[in-house]
Amino acid sequence: PSEAGEDTPTGPADVRLEGIRKTFNEVVAVENVDLEIQQGEFFSLLGPSGSGKTTLLRVIAGFERPDSGLVHLRGVDVTNRPPYARDVNTVFQDYALFPHMTVGENVEYGLRVRGVARKERSERAASALDMVRLPGYGKRKPSQLSGGQRQRVALARAIVNRPEVLLLDEPLGALDLKLREEMQVELKRIQQEVGITFVYVTHDQEEALTMSDRLAVFNEGRIEQVASPAEVYERPATAFVAGFVGVSNLLERDGRRFTVRPEKIRILLDRDTADSGAHVESGHVQEVIYAGMITRYIVGLDAGGELVVVRQNLEATSAEAFRDK
Repeated sequence: PSEAGEDTPTGPADVRLEGIRKTFNEVVAVENVDLEIQQGEFFSLLGPSGSGKTTLLRVIAGFERPDSGLVHLRGVDVTNRPPYARDVNTVFQDYALFPHMTVGENVEYGLRVRGVARKERSERAASALDMVRLPGYGKRKPSQLSGGQRQRVALARAIVNRPEVLLLDEPLGALDLKLREEMQVELKRIQQEVGITFVYVTHDQEEALTMSDRLAVFNEGRIEQVASPAEVYERPATAFVAGFVGVSNLLERDGRRFTVRPEKIRILLDRDTADSGAHVESGHVQEVIYAGMITRYIVGLDAGGELVVVRQNLEATSAEAFRDK
């Protein structure tokens, strides 16, 4: 079942998918997906490349027609409607800004197509640029902006139309790590401010955990788990989720398989110092990897298996970490 174990929110759904199936020739991209996304949620579709998440987003947008199943937006069946007849907007990774237009004209474009009066277009575009923290940038051309600023313009162009649902297809994928992390915070702030439902596609686990109210983990066209970030991380529903979302150690003892997160494990020099009731095993540190905030240890267990263990570098320096090795 695609939504087993989730904490189902109350209230009408902005997006409801029933039995969505989509194939390309002999390849099944999405298989029997049922999903509900609530009003005002920041909802992420998370999974590796080829798992079906982008195809599902395109089905919601109307760019792909499902082979079977239904797409509802706020209770209205839009399965057979073209993209322009759905109250959604999409932000792509390449931003797709018009290079010959100014920033202001780019943001106003959708309003102009819909016949909104010039004065209202200008006011709403200026308000949208303020919201994405680009006041006064309206007369610039996209070529005069950084990658992060172009991403904000694309977002302003989408939200200025006040859609019921905003679809985002890996919009931060082209940004460097630091800017990407900054924009994660900005996107969440903007989503909370405008109150629009965001459906966000990403393959980045940390990104999904950071921004989402809930997320769906995809694997080979199916949903493995739908839940809050904490639920997915702390109580993964399947072995795939445990391995894909963060780092997880998979061990087998007495015929039972279980997973342990690296940060939940302590390294002790003497098993007698372990807390009462703790499970303790002997092993040898095989590798030490210093990674700034943390040090990562690869430990081979005498009873079989290997663990990845992380310790926060509260006091240790890189030299101390390598000396420990």
